[in-house]
Amino acid sequence: MAADINLIDVCDKKLFDIAMTHPSFVKDNDRPYDECYERLEFLGDAVLKLLISKILFNKFPDYDEGRMTKIRAILVSDASLAKVAEKIGLDKCLRLGKGEEKTGGRKKESILACAFEALLGACSISGKVNETTEFLEKEFAEYIEEIDNNLVKYHAKEMLQEYTQSIDCKLPVYKTEQTGSAHKPQFNSVVYYNDEEIASATGRTKKESQQSCAYNACVKLGIIKE
Repeated sequence: MAADINLIDVCDKKLFDIAMTHPSFVKDNDRPYDECYERLEFLGDAVLKLLISKILFNKFPDYDEGRMTKIRAILVSDASLAKVAEKIGLDKCLRLGKGEEKTGGRKKESILACAFEALLGACSISGKVNETTEFLEKEFAEYIEEIDNNLVKYHAKEMLQEYTQSIDCKLPVYKTEQTGSAHKPQFNSVVYYNDEEIASATGRTKKESQQSCAYNACVKLGIIKE
């Protein structure tokens, strides 16, 4: 059953080790380039998009290409992939260079997302496409439902921009400040239009805080009805 599948277990051990190896580790230890995860990440990115596309195609037979594309874009974002990667324990399996380790690389969304894609690439080469599909169906089921039900919120920045451009061709301006530690940062964003503050919000990443900020602005301006 899908619930029993762990990609860490089904993947070829040698390929898994490469999938967990950050370029900084290879550089620090004078290893060959092909021992880091970047080539597997390249393959895994394509595998992820294909399998997620098939999952969405089968799950939503009445959805048009545009809506499925928007859902997929959010699903394959660093933020989503990092959550799944951390859930299955990839953060503990990473091999990082000393500098990357010191700056909290194990918790960086970009690194976790890359490692997850590399794992998918490794599983593909290992011949575990069916297992990978079942795993994605299970692990992304909750995210798919949440995104589908709140798609407007995820595209608030785009909606706010279209709204302001329709008025006077001007764009909203975001200002974001980072607070907190390097290991647990917080981002505080404010959005302005015609030099006037419209809304503010906080988030774990710059993208998240600006997206929430845009959503709050859209609600305030009546673009989105809560």
